[in-house]
Amino acid sequence: MKRVNVLGIARMIARKDLKVEWRGRVLVNQVLPFAALVMVMFAFALDGDDLLQRAASGLAWMATVLSMFVVISRSFLVDTEDGALDAMRTAGLDMRGVYVGKSMALFLQLLVLNVVLIALSLLLYHVSLTFESAVLLVAIVVCATAGLAFVGVLYGGLAALSKGRETLLPLLVLPVVAPVVIGAARATESAYGTAGARVGEGWPWVGLLFVFAVAFAIAGLLSFPSLIEE
Repeated sequence: MKRVNVLGIARMIARKDLKVEWRGRVLVNQVLPFAALVMVMFAFALDGDDLLQRAASGLAWMATVLSMFVVISRSFLVDTEDGALDAMRTAGLDMRGVYVGKSMALFLQLLVLNVVLIALSLLLYHVSLTFESAVLLVAIVVCATAGLAFVGVLYGGLAALSKGRETLLPLLVLPVVAPVVIGAARATESAYGTAGARVGEGWPWVGLLFVFAVAFAIAGLLSFPSLIEE
């Protein structure tokens, strides 16, 4: 019965966060244009096809990480300013469900962002894909996005309850997501075939991304309730 309650709360919170985003259009009107601008600026700054192709695998993920802070901050800003987070605690909601729900909503928003940025990197940096590399790229995006979502909600909740949350969030998240950025960049390098990398070399990095996502999913389920209560 407890499991059903947690999943029900997760669906409710995810639906609520996605409705807030749909009405505010922050992802479409602010985050996507910012991320696209970053990618275009990288393209102009790294003038030269060879250099662009070598850097393409990492640039898309750096743009994702820089852009996701806006999504995370807005998610918790809405909940703290209107008292929704306090209301959830007062109502006795299982905060594990809140963690899962907010992670699901963040995952879907970051997934849209990643798809756009990957498409831009393929277009701007003149990268072509085979079927095998496309399958690898899908696995990379799913695993890396899940890891970023779990970390983002966990540390977003911590920063939301602190003063100076706008500057605190990047300081907390960037060191933690470094393995995701490195692993995703190296795996994407294999998918893009840059620097002589082969598709098979990317799958061990996907395994690392999967382990990272599972580890932070468990860590969030265990620590998020007590973190929010404090």
